[in-house]
Amino acid sequence: MNEPQKTLAEFNYEKTQVEKGYANRTLYVNLSDNTIADKPVTDTMKDVFIGGRGFGLWLLWHGIEDDTKWDDPENEIVISSGPIGGITQYPGTGKSIVVTISPTTHTIVDSNVGGYYGPYLKFAGFDAIEIQGKADREVIVYVDGVEGKVSIFEAPMETVDTHILAEELLEMFADPGKKQYISSVTAGRGSDHTLIGCLNFSLYDIRRKHIRIKQAGRGGTGTVFRDKKIKALVVKSPDMNGNLNNPADPKLIASVGRRMNKEVKEQDPKMLSMRTKGTPVLVEIMDEFDLLPVHNFQYGSHPEAEKIVSTVWEGLFDLDHPDGCWYGCTLSCSHSVKDYKIRTGPYKGQIVCVDGPEYESVAGLGSNLGIFEPFDILELNFYCDTYGVDTISFGTLTGFVMECYEAGILDKEITGGLELTFGNFDAVVELLHQMCTGDGFGKIAGKGIRRMKKIFAEEYGADPGFLQDIGMEAKGMEYSEYVTKESLAQQGGYGLANKGPQHDEAWLIFMDIVTKLIPTFEDKAEALHYFPNFRTWFGLNGLCKLPWNDVEPADNRTKYSGIEAAKVPEHVKNYIDLFVGMTGRQDVKTGNDVIQMSEAPYNFQRVFNLRMGFGKRDHDSVPYRSVGPATVVEYESRQERYDEQLKELAGFDPEGKSSEEKMAALRKYREEQYEKLTDAVYKRRGWTPEGIPTLETLKRLKIDFPEVVEVVKKAL
Repeated sequence: MNEPQKTLAEFNYEKTQVEKGYANRTLYVNLSDNTIADKPVTDTMKDVFIGGRGFGLWLLWHGIEDDTKWDDPENEIVISSGPIGGITQYPGTGKSIVVTISPTTHTIVDSNVGGYYGPYLKFAGFDAIEIQGKADREVIVYVDGVEGKVSIFEAPMETVDTHILAEELLEMFADPGKKQYISSVTAGRGSDHTLIGCLNFSLYDIRRKHIRIKQAGRGGTGTVFRDKKIKALVVKSPDMNGNLNNPADPKLIASVGRRMNKEVKEQDPKMLSMRTKGTPVLVEIMDEFDLLPVHNFQYGSHPEAEKIVSTVWEGLFDLDHPDGCWYGCTLSCSHSVKDYKIRTGPYKGQIVCVDGPEYESVAGLGSNLGIFEPFDILELNFYCDTYGVDTISFGTLTGFVMECYEAGILDKEITGGLELTFGNFDAVVELLHQMCTGDGFGKIAGKGIRRMKKIFAEEYGADPGFLQDIGMEAKGMEYSEYVTKESLAQQGGYGLANKGPQHDEAWLIFMDIVTKLIPTFEDKAEALHYFPNFRTWFGLNGLCKLPWNDVEPADNRTKYSGIEAAKVPEHVKNYIDLFVGMTGRQDVKTGNDVIQMSEAPYNFQRVFNLRMGFGKRDHDSVPYRSVGPATVVEYESRQERYDEQLKELAGFDPEGKSSEEKMAALRKYREEQYEKLTDAVYKRRGWTPEGIPTLETLKRLKIDFPEVVEVVKKAL
């Protein structure tokens, strides 16, 4: 190993085996005083909080004060996988969760990510890493699972941007011939200068012989990381095989894995073809059903969308080797484009590998900005990744800026000469470069939509109501890339999510408006109870959601019907078997047991939001464009649909009425629907009409800890 220049602290620990999915200790690092220590994993942590997101919430809760802000030294970054995380017998088991106080929402954010760091950390001896404090210089935190040593080094390299830094770290820490055992977490210069920074988790692609990266994108995790002056987190795994978790019943796990891997091989080509097309397969599906964001979510489809559909990306992806972001994932949807020549910015002329793009990046950097050139999307994708900027937030906030420009709120004088009209790639990529160096108008854009709304109203005279209607953010987080106007359930899936409008909590668009499986408020509320909790369970255990319902058994839709088919019961049974086979716990037998297991950390996070000064009904509001057409042009683009809805649903006769009158009537109806849905969801979740978990709910879920009860009593 080519070691860094200066060691600031060291901590030696006894290497032990993982048992039943747990290393049974977590790692604490304080960068203010270079303290390193380990903490035991308690029975309460395992029984109630399980792992992953649950461990992150529990550790952060006890690490901060009620008034801690995102950039205070007391804020923490916690990274944890989960008990199932790291097995190789079942697809999609390499996920980790990052938990911190968000710079964009000022409350608790959890962001899931692939890559090798989380599982490797466990194999090195720790179920989570908890980082607090701020360094006084750039540092690297290195966990050596071979030697049993944790070190804080002064970072010798000047590089920040990930595509270079990750390779430098590999050379610095990897033993000869064993690059695959090193994983790093980094950000880039974009995380230094914006509030929407992301974290890049690395994996060494042994077949292609270079680093690949996956992102913990949402909520500004990278911004917190760089604010602490962390150059990188690095872990070396002592080994890599499918039995390092030492499960309670390895035969059960192997059996479930064989069955699922066979199903993926047979069914994926018949369904979404994730192995060859990846998540961009959603582009044509969303466009067909008018759900693809176009021009800042004004529209749901576009004639040029055919230029960025999955077959285009399939032709660009390097498909010579399997593309899982963790060992053994037969779904292998994590594709990349090799030998891309960069056209702009500081790395112009370099030949690079671009990871992705995923659907969210294609839609956010493409259709939402009126950009339908694949190589333009790749350029933006590459720079967002290496700079450490969330592609979703960048795409959504830039769409907002473009609409404001076209509406006359912004002009070239304000933007420093950038003509930010829809489709203008040159202006968009320059805005990205400015954001990530903290220059020009990019310095304002990098603050995110919520702060831009305030600036545009106070300094440029914009109408605050208009900005609120079209600014696609909730809780301070920019929307992920689905048009929700026709799906009341998905409006709730975004607005009622704990961390903000991110689809990984509840994706109900198809179930709501295409297959129409949840027609009543009660049906929608039940779905907004079940699906967020099932997805939470993945985040507790170290699992990806894609193998759950993006591949189905051949007889799923004939054997089951309605909402039960959408749950994919055989896969639910798979996950129960995985959990029981790993942990040996015998109290998880049904899907309802899984949901109840997830309810505890889910409700705990809601209370955590309350503790931070958020988490009530007014915090669950959404911009009107999420609910319905916010402008006349928008209404008239789908006039036949909206006129019909006014007659059939709202009892309003549109004949002879102006577009403004019709819009007002539709708005009244749709906003009332959202409030009724909110009432139904709160009731189903065991919350008060203000969205506060009741004391009875806390007791039922065994999270009625005195400090939790105190927070709720103050809020009631």
